Amino acid sequence: MTPRYHYFLSIADLAHARGSEPTLSYDGAGPNDFAAALQEALRSPSLFERWRLMQPEPDEVDKALGVTDANAQASAKVDDLRIEVDLITSLPMSVVRPRLNWLIGSAWQLRDMRSA
Repeated sequence: MTPRYHYFLSIADLAHARGSEPTLSYDGAGPNDFAAALQEALRSPSLFERWRLMQPEPDEVDKALGVTDANAQASAKVDDLRIEVDLITSLPMSVVRPRLNWLIGSAWQLRDMRSA
């Protein structure tokens, strides 16, 4: 059985949280939109493939970075002027981190991680 992880993340200013590449960046309106974008980024290879094709040598990109989790679940809510994100997935942080960075840059913080 594949281990599942429960990541607890926070975003201080979602309204201005954007990745450095506009074509990959999150462009939603609130916590629910972000949760849906993150969930899609983990369930589908689409975001990874768009990023991979932007690389100088796309065929040399480590395919392990493109793994997905069809059962990834993300939810987000406003809590004390920041966004709290709950993410449950089988993907390790080494795969989750770049996708978060593509979507919202460094605007996120990992608050805790546990087995799900």
